[in-house]
Amino acid sequence: MVDIHAHLLSSDVKFDRFYDKIAIKFFASKLGMDAKELIENPYEAYTAGLMKNIRESKHLSKTVLFGVDARVDEKGKILHKDITVCATNEDMLELYQNNKDIVIPFFSINPLRPDALDLIDKYTELGFKGAKFLQNYWGVDTTDVRFRPYFEKLKEKNLPLIVHIGSESSVHSFKACESIEMLDQPLEIGVNTICAHMALSYTPLGIFKALSQNPKHFNEEYFQLLEMLENHDNLYADISALLTPVRAKVLRHLSSQTNIHDKLLFGTDFPVPFTTVLNSHNLPFKRRFEISKTKNPHDRYAEVMLEYFPRENPIFTNHNKILKL
Repeated sequence: MVDIHAHLLSSDVKFDRFYDKIAIKFFASKLGMDAKELIENPYEAYTAGLMKNIRESKHLSKTVLFGVDARVDEKGKILHKDITVCATNEDMLELYQNNKDIVIPFFSINPLRPDALDLIDKYTELGFKGAKFLQNYWGVDTTDVRFRPYFEKLKEKNLPLIVHIGSESSVHSFKACESIEMLDQPLEIGVNTICAHMALSYTPLGIFKALSQNPKHFNEEYFQLLEMLENHDNLYADISALLTPVRAKVLRHLSSQTNIHDKLLFGTDFPVPFTTVLNSHNLPFKRRFEISKTKNPHDRYAEVMLEYFPRENPIFTNHNKILKL
């Protein structure tokens, strides 16, 4: 398997707040990492732990990895740079050069940067295999015609683009830029476009409806995406972060949509924490508990997905259609 969706953290990341220290102690072991090392040397501990997890995984052979560009104005001036998620392309390049056998690097370039097209050329020449957008963090409306040259450049370079669609909880998000319409322009231009997280949103439905496995309680854009996957040859979707409780509820329904399984991609959204036991999917408790004992977090995620998508399912090989490996 190849994980199509994983995050490099910023080299400036710190877990020094009281809340961070408590959270790290709780989540570190579940991420296959050491809590003390994450607090003392956060970036080094994170990258070393991530590479170790991939190398020791019995299911994964490689991971697509990316940072997130800063929010900038039209002159390229930085307006905000999150100290956790905004890993630079240079950090990504260094990690890739030291781990070429397991890392597939994607760049993240805010299209508002005046030199965005030159940067695409630069990082493509350095071996980057695709692009990652967090346009909802940037406040970028991808339907704007001024971004057409950016998407035409991706098409020219035959680079896939991962676009975040749906709710965002890690950083401030401009809700208008989370919508499924953010896919329209790159699709129309012919870019191989990957809709992240199956367009699932944290809709304010109340706890019962938010966790319900009844499709009538799923958000509308999820169903729009299923239809679009059938109608656009260059559209794909990843199952990253589908083990967060408000998303896991769709797994049984999604597994039955066999007509679009040739357009789905395995992904985790690592290091977003997830749970196998207390969740909204419908696996029997005994099986949930068994999987929860799996030490490697990537294998733990994969083993839940294998319960819904058998190993021969194309979801685990569809990356070959769009990645130049």
